[in-house]
Amino acid sequence: MERHNKMKAVVKSKRGPGLQVLQVSEPKVGSRDVLIKVRIAGICGTDFHIYSWDEWSANRIEPPLILGHEFCGDVVQIGFEVTKAAVGNYVSAECHVACGECYQCKTGQKHICSNVKVCGIDRDGAFATYISVPEDCVWQVAEDIPAEISAIFDPIGNAVHTVLAGEIAGTTVGIVGCGPIGLASILIARASGATCVAGFDVSDYRLKMAEGMGADHVVKSSKQDPVAAALDITEGVGFDVVLEMSGHPAGIAAAFKMARAGGRVSLLGLPESSVQIDLADDVVLKGLVVQGIHGRRMFETWYQMTRLIRSGRVDLAPLVTHKMKFEEIDRAMEVMASGKCGKVLLYPE
Repeated sequence: MERHNKMKAVVKSKRGPGLQVLQVSEPKVGSRDVLIKVRIAGICGTDFHIYSWDEWSANRIEPPLILGHEFCGDVVQIGFEVTKAAVGNYVSAECHVACGECYQCKTGQKHICSNVKVCGIDRDGAFATYISVPEDCVWQVAEDIPAEISAIFDPIGNAVHTVLAGEIAGTTVGIVGCGPIGLASILIARASGATCVAGFDVSDYRLKMAEGMGADHVVKSSKQDPVAAALDITEGVGFDVVLEMSGHPAGIAAAFKMARAGGRVSLLGLPESSVQIDLADDVVLKGLVVQGIHGRRMFETWYQMTRLIRSGRVDLAPLVTHKMKFEEIDRAMEVMASGKCGKVLLYPE
């Protein structure tokens, strides 16, 4: 049955800074779509970029657009061809909607689909009372996982994918950038058998959170040379694994120098422009394994993070620091801009 009601949504209604909370039409539900009533949505750094309307946003976003790609909720309607979801299911969703037809999709790499459409970026997202997604994107959440955690499966998936993209048990790990994904990576690395985990950031607030997450060492990169600190922590060897989460040119450059010869550097953070690195000395002659990490493996990563959370070894509750209503979106973005936060959650009601 098609719905014709209005709903509340956080909308980028025109080009330029800012967002509005508006009454808009509920989304349409195609034959293979699932309509989900949103319980909670999480704010991502991408949402802040769109709010601020930086160069990337101006080149990518076409208003009007409902933001948001982190959420959980309850299925309230299904298309007539849907077979894997039912009304009443408690779910999250993979918001990178893959085409299913490109080379990557056909060879088990949907997470890097050539034609991906991202909710809240290329199609309407989850900062709304309802969101409609293809049934293939729906992930049924275990009932014992709190909504505050299932709402942030997307960024947690990024952390799990980055940490587990190579050998981790018995390794030393340096994490550059202790935003929410970096903080989650500390927990995941420890739970996966890393013997030493160090967090690097310029924010005292986030370094304190990193300590609370179980980091063995924290380094304020604006006060201490991160490369020298890395060598000191690892007794002159360098980290087996470096996870670059900041996207800052200085952080990226340091990541390559902090890794030991023959080590792994996994890059998740996105720089705003080109970054110069010493390819000969810092990559080739060191024999580094360098990985670009994007999204989450569908759905291998989702199984991994569900098991990690349900095992009790990864307590993500301290990662959530702020809870606000849709109508408080401006204040929520101010908190994001301050950097003095973990995950900021939004509630439709």
